[in-house]
Amino acid sequence: MSSDTLAKVPTAPEIPEPADAPRVVPQRRYGQWAAAAVVLALLGFAVNSVLRNEAFQWDVVADYFTSDSILRGLWLTLWLTAVVMVLGFALGTLLAGFRLSANPVLRAVGWGYVWLFRSIPILVQLLLWFNIGALYPQVFGVKTVNLLSPVAVAIVGLTLHEAAYAAEVVRGGILSVDRGQIEAAQALGLSRWRRWWRIVLPQAMRTIVPPAGNMLIGTLKGTSIVSVIAVNDLLFSAQLIYHRTYQVIPLLMVATLWYAVVTSLLGIGQYYVEKHYARGTGNAR
Repeated sequence: MSSDTLAKVPTAPEIPEPADAPRVVPQRRYGQWAAAAVVLALLGFAVNSVLRNEAFQWDVVADYFTSDSILRGLWLTLWLTAVVMVLGFALGTLLAGFRLSANPVLRAVGWGYVWLFRSIPILVQLLLWFNIGALYPQVFGVKTVNLLSPVAVAIVGLTLHEAAYAAEVVRGGILSVDRGQIEAAQALGLSRWRRWWRIVLPQAMRTIVPPAGNMLIGTLKGTSIVSVIAVNDLLFSAQLIYHRTYQVIPLLMVATLWYAVVTSLLGIGQYYVEKHYARGTGNAR
């Protein structure tokens, strides 16, 4: 078709808007703006009171924030968190397999473990393990007090506690995978290992990662409880200093700020891990 022909094609006439057409006015949300102003004012007042309150002794906080004893305690806290999470999820995965097993004995053992260790508070568990020598003075001919140091007690107690929750997280993730996916993989002749590694695990991780990330952050903060059995973690290091200097609030703020920094970094990492496993689902944002 030539350009002259195209120029002769009639176009639809524009329909003029009526003179009395209503004008669209955006809804005025005076209540929301007023509430936002009140919240910002209260937040500003709170921040100002914290920064200007001399009792916080921010100069002392700055002096001790990167001190050697605090950094050693921080390192032990991070190391303990990593060890407990790895061992806890390893044991929790095994227990999840028990819970999903067709064997009634294994199902009962898995259920009993989860019930028991979720029922006992973590502080009580740590104190029981710390005093295990009263029940078993010797194990394999070795005195229990020599076998279980405070750090070993912390690892055992926290791992057994975390495994009960990890088992439920892993079990829920596996159950979230549609059964048809597994049956389709079986129809294709994939081995059991390849079915779990290539089909079940990637889909289960979408459900496992969010609660696992929350567990990681909770474990990091929960390690502070080991200070009751004299494990030299971040909180215990701060306590040792303020027992000597009587500067309780500044040293507690040092510990608080370090916990906030580390949990924020873990939260960022969790976001990207979730985004990785959410690819192709429309939720990767």
